Amino acid sequence: MRRGSLLQTLRAVAWSFLGIRRSDGYAQDVSKLNPVHVIIAGVVGGLLFVLALVLLVRWVVGSGVAA
Repeated sequence: MRRGSLLQTLRAVAWSFLGIRRSDGYAQDVSKLNPVHVIIAGVVGGLLFVLALVLLVRWVVGSGVAA
């Protein structure tokens, strides 16, 4: 049974979003983390990233800086 904490899962997903990961860290994640939790954290992280971009664009356009 794979046992990984929520913090480990979030850290692994955050590193994957940045695209920086050592091979030994990846091997350690594969052996410890539950793939279902990683997928859920990735989807939630992706949604939060898109939401942040949408809010940033709306703020810039609404402030008149983009005009």
